[in-house]
Amino acid sequence: MASFAPYTYIQCPCHESANQGRPVDDISSRTSDDDLPEDEDRAFDPRAARSNYSLYPLEYLLYCDVCHQIRCPRCVAEELVTIYCPNCLFEVGSSSIKTEGNSCFQCPICIGPLAVQSLESAPPEASLLTADNTGAGTPSGPWILTCSYCNWNSSEIGVKFDKPQGIFAQLSKLRHGEDHHNKHPTGGNISPKKTDAVPETIKARFAAMKSFYSSQNNSNSSNSSLTGIGGDYGFSSPGALSRIMNLYSGNNNMGSLKPKPKSSIMREADSASEGFRVSDLDESAAVSKLRRVGWDGTVTSDQAKSQVEEGARFADELWPIPYLLRAKRSKRCPVCRHIISKPESKVGNTRWRIRLVANNYIPSISVKPLNPGEPLQPLQPAQFLLTFKNPIFEDIKVTLATPATTPGRFASRVTVLCPEFHIDANTDTDMYLDDVLKDGEKESRRNKGDDGTNQGEAGKVWERGRNWVSIVVEVIPASLREEESPTKRGSPDSGPRPLKEDEDILEIPMFVRLEWEGDVSQDQVGTTAGKEKDTREKKELAYWCAIGIGRISQE
Repeated sequence: MASFAPYTYIQCPCHESANQGRPVDDISSRTSDDDLPEDEDRAFDPRAARSNYSLYPLEYLLYCDVCHQIRCPRCVAEELVTIYCPNCLFEVGSSSIKTEGNSCFQCPICIGPLAVQSLESAPPEASLLTADNTGAGTPSGPWILTCSYCNWNSSEIGVKFDKPQGIFAQLSKLRHGEDHHNKHPTGGNISPKKTDAVPETIKARFAAMKSFYSSQNNSNSSNSSLTGIGGDYGFSSPGALSRIMNLYSGNNNMGSLKPKPKSSIMREADSASEGFRVSDLDESAAVSKLRRVGWDGTVTSDQAKSQVEEGARFADELWPIPYLLRAKRSKRCPVCRHIISKPESKVGNTRWRIRLVANNYIPSISVKPLNPGEPLQPLQPAQFLLTFKNPIFEDIKVTLATPATTPGRFASRVTVLCPEFHIDANTDTDMYLDDVLKDGEKESRRNKGDDGTNQGEAGKVWERGRNWVSIVVEVIPASLREEESPTKRGSPDSGPRPLKEDEDILEIPMFVRLEWEGDVSQDQVGTTAGKEKDTREKKELAYWCAIGIGRISQE
């Protein structure tokens, strides 16, 4: 049997967003408890397909100290703090991303960084080493992108630049054909994919087709009562909804008998200059090129996927790849809009200004067997220790609840011997002395057993420390062998069904309720710093968690 590590996953309350987003009229119309859906009365099922999107380890969760609720990566609202390049670590402004882009590129062959170098450098001279003639040997254009690892350069695909700045804009003009002949008179700057008047790239064809249909909509808007998207009846118009309702209800022509003008028929794009392209099924040129360059001249699947635009088949069709920009993000609570996570804005700084992780507010739960070395045998009781560790500086009252049997095809029985207990505050006073005393009491209590086995008692805490408590949970694993139903006996489906993935894991759904007293939050309306400085309020937190105990033996 493969080794198994016990785990604890916590459910985020965002799984109830469907009920929270219900209209107010629907909620107010319910006057009795009988109208509530059945899902609200059921226990949490960690094996349900929907539960996979709401269970997280404690290290992945955040905590809102205003709402006193758990927040997961799916429910928080993210905001951009800084956008930067991972290669040069320079910050990129949000306004210049589309216009200037990223000037750092990767090699399309080996994904290494590309550097800008002059193609025609000045010849080396001895006088260049002196300080008097430092500016005499300044390199001039044209410029190319070179890779220092595999010695690839952009001149292999016929791409050269007039200046070393603004590489992204120059490369876009070369590839998409924007005023290429006027701005790049040098013969070496001509892109291999550029033709005279026909747009060849995907972006160029899309721009040509968009311009064509926009002109069609504008020409027909004055003659037709129904215009397309972007016209008078477009969805962006403020009165679009009212005009559409009047159109279908007939209120628009109640007092007018004037016939509507006949709408003209829109013409479809039928030429290459308008963005229309006929699929070329002749592969003879590609086959002859493959025979000439061989297998080494083709691109790999990874190289083709890393390209910005698809369609590259051979190595001379690969273009430099711009580095994907990274971003630092701050996270807000979706309910109160309180910032719960915010990094430093500087790119080189890895610290956090605000970081409210749930591990600092919610007790952690660890699982270990009471008698190590004993596997989970079907229909044989086993006891496990659940250790709750309090991270805050207040005493916490913990209340646990579990269903009598675990959900799923194989129902195991679960009993929490001590469902209600208190955990002391996380204080640093006499911490070393307390730990030594607890270890001594632990050894003396274990030596009191007559039969040498450890057994938990109902209603009692197994072990208590400075800010942690251990309780005993008793489980009776179910048998993994299904009993044959009398009604299906003799049918083709009468045999036992095979086990699904991880179906032999004993997973316990547990409802945890925390109660403690803390200082009044300063974000609440009506609080004053002078009068209510020492005022304390009662705080509560309740959530579901899934505890993985171990694998049930199939022998």
